Amino acid sequence: MTDFPGLDLAALHKYLQAAGVTVSGELRAELISGGKSNLTYGIFDDNSKWILRRPPTAGLTPSAHDVAREFRITSALQNTAVPVAPTVVLCEDASVMGASFTVVEFVTGQVIRAKTELEAVPAEQVTQCTGELVRVLAALHDVDYNAVGLGELGRPDGYVARQVKLWAGQWSRVKTEDSADVDRLASSLADMIPAESASSIVHGDYRIDNTILAANDVTKVAAVVDWELSTLGDPLADIAMMCVYRHPALDLVLGEPAAWTSPSLPSVVDLAQRYSTVSGRELAHWNFYMALGFFKLAVVAQGIDHRFRAGATVGGGFDKAGSSVPELISAGLNALQGKFE
Repeated sequence: MTDFPGLDLAALHKYLQAAGVTVSGELRAELISGGKSNLTYGIFDDNSKWILRRPPTAGLTPSAHDVAREFRITSALQNTAVPVAPTVVLCEDASVMGASFTVVEFVTGQVIRAKTELEAVPAEQVTQCTGELVRVLAALHDVDYNAVGLGELGRPDGYVARQVKLWAGQWSRVKTEDSADVDRLASSLADMIPAESASSIVHGDYRIDNTILAANDVTKVAAVVDWELSTLGDPLADIAMMCVYRHPALDLVLGEPAAWTSPSLPSVVDLAQRYSTVSGRELAHWNFYMALGFFKLAVVAQGIDHRFRAGATVGGGFDKAGSSVPELISAGLNALQGKFE
């Protein structure tokens, strides 16, 4: 098949050859993901397979679909302890296929998204997989971002304060009604911003389904994917977000029973302690970071609901996102008091 939105295989073939990439025979493609984020295609010839990513063909918000940024981050991480797909080419010439696009090597493996998929994995392997996920995130936070050429990726100073302001502002744009609990959570977060924090590369959206696990071994991460939210920031905010995603309300946000909310995985407290042990970082101001994570996810859910009500979503699974907001705000308020379950 050659009729895919935003994909011109003849133009791609020509571009790859001009970039020095060996192409054997005719290019073919398969759609891997065409929904909520960037368009993702599997591209293959007679000998090789690649992954191509490009922004949606309509309704795109440039900052949310920056495939060039994602490519530069994964290129910089090639020789680190963080497993990523080997990068091939970045094209920022929109005349080739209507938008920037990236090509990376195909990583053979498995992605566990659904709760049923995870619950089919033996308990011992689930425990080992979780340990590996934590280890990889700690490895990312240990990367010297200046040494790998990512010193200009973001502004780590003031990151947490900007996050509180950003998500409070976003709430005001997507809310359907005023909420005293939301106001109380946002105000408390503004008052509790840590005076000092560490800085590292942060993934921003880290959980099991944003990794590719080894094909025959779920205890090994073959590649970390979906780097669109990555920046320089506070590593504790990153691990806290990973913990926040364990909340059952994530199922409502994603519109399906998610692997990462499965009760077969370790508790939030256990996850956080594992990270502290592996990374050597103390979980200072942990209540704040967890509450911030719940606030962020609540605003994300409210944004999904806002777009759903406006008729701006495509496909199913969006109609329950709004019902998760009170649960997440309540969890955020509880987190301020050190209650995480």
